[in-house]
Amino acid sequence: MKTIDSIPTSKIQRASKLVTTGAKIGVNYLKYYGDKITKTEEEAKNRLNQNNAGDIYDSLKQLKGSALKVAQMLSMEKNILPQAYVEKFSLSQFSVPPLSPALVTKTFKKYFGKNPNEIFDKFNSVSVNAASIGQVHKAEKDGKRLAVKIQYPGVSDSIASDLSLVKPIAIKMFNIRGKDSDKYFKEVENKLSEETNYVLEVEQSQAIVEACKHIPNLKFPNYYPEISSDRIITMDWMDGVHLSEFTSENQETRNKLGQALWDFYMFQIHKLKKVHADPHPGNFLISPKNELIVIDFGCMKTIPDEFYVPYFELANEESLQDPVFFEKKLFELEILRKDDSPEELAFFRNIFHELLSLFTQPFNKEVFDFSDEDFFGRISELGTKYAKSTELKNMNGNRGSKHFIYINRTFFGLYNLMHDLKAKDVKINNFKSL
Repeated sequence: MKTIDSIPTSKIQRASKLVTTGAKIGVNYLKYYGDKITKTEEEAKNRLNQNNAGDIYDSLKQLKGSALKVAQMLSMEKNILPQAYVEKFSLSQFSVPPLSPALVTKTFKKYFGKNPNEIFDKFNSVSVNAASIGQVHKAEKDGKRLAVKIQYPGVSDSIASDLSLVKPIAIKMFNIRGKDSDKYFKEVENKLSEETNYVLEVEQSQAIVEACKHIPNLKFPNYYPEISSDRIITMDWMDGVHLSEFTSENQETRNKLGQALWDFYMFQIHKLKKVHADPHPGNFLISPKNELIVIDFGCMKTIPDEFYVPYFELANEESLQDPVFFEKKLFELEILRKDDSPEELAFFRNIFHELLSLFTQPFNKEVFDFSDEDFFGRISELGTKYAKSTELKNMNGNRGSKHFIYINRTFFGLYNLMHDLKAKDVKINNFKSL
C-alpha cells in the first residue's frame, strides 16, 4: 500500500482539500444528469452515490484524524447513509494509507528523543494496520511481542477545525437546528480530544482491564506506560482476526463470543457507569482459542446518574405502557422540550414510543436471539422510514441529552456486532452475577 510522507495540518490546507473534493462531486452530478438520459433513476443514483462516496473517502483518508473518524462513525449509521457510503466509509476502520517509515522515525525522535530501534529490540517500520487517528507497528522487547500505536502528526490540533468543516453536513443530515445545537458538537469535540490523549488512553485501558478481567472468555493486552507517551502507546501484541472477518459454523462458539461481548458492555454500563463507546469491528479480535480480545480504549464515555436512571427506566416494558411516566422521562432526557408545540409533542412522543418499543426488546427478555433477522429487519425499516420522513425534516431535530450521542452509538454498534456474530441464547442479565 502507498505510504504518506505528510498530512495536511493547517485549517487552510485541510479546507482546500475538501474544496477540491467538492469540485469532483460537482462533476459527479453532471455525470448523474447525463446518466438519467440513458439509465433508470435508480441506476443513475447508485452510480452517483458510488462516485461521491469514493471521492469523499479518498479525501478523508489523506486528511486522517477527526475528519476520517467522523466517516468511521457514519459507517455505523447503516440506516441513514446510502449503502455505497457505508461500504466505502467502513474501510476507515481498517484500511487507510499509513505513514512512511521516515515519518514514523521522526515521530519517535520528537517524543522519545530516540529512533524506535534504540527503544525496542526489533521494530517493523512498516505498519500492520492504519486507521483514522493512528497506526500500529509490530515490535519486540525483552522477549515480548508488542504492538506500538503511533498517532498521526497534527491530529489533536485539527479537531476543532475539522468539526467546523463537517458541521454543515451533519446539520443537514440530522436536521439539527437552533442555538443550542453546539452542545452536541462540543460533546463530539471533547471525546475526540480525549481519543488523541494517549496518556489518558493508557490509564483508561489499565483501569478497564483491571475491572473487567474476570469476565469469562474476554482477554486484554497489557499496557506499558514506561515506553508510551502522549502520542505513542505500547501494548502486548495479540494474535487474532478482526471480529468482522471471523467465520465459524459452530453456533456454540458464536454464542460464547456473543455472551462475552454482551457481558462486557452490560458490566461496564451498569456496574462501572462508564463504557467503551467505540464498538466497531476494528476494536475487537477473536483469538485462536475463540476468546474475545478488546484492544482499544481511546473512546470511553462516563454515564452520569441523571442520564443513566431515566434512560434505563425507559427501557423497561412497563414504562412504555404508562403514558404519564413515559412522557415525564422524555422530558428528563430532553427529548421533549418545554418550547415544543402541541404538534411537536405528539409527533416526538409517538416516534420515540415506536423506536423504544422495538429497540428495547432485548432488555425485557431473559434470553435473546441476536441472529433474529426479523428484529434487525424491523430496526432497518424503522430507520429508513424516519430518514425519509418529510414531516420529521420540518421539525426541530435537536432532540435529547448530549449523552445520547455516544450512548446510542454504543448500543447501535453493540447490536450490529452481536448480529454479525449471529449470537443466540444470550443471557441478558448475566452481568449481575459477575
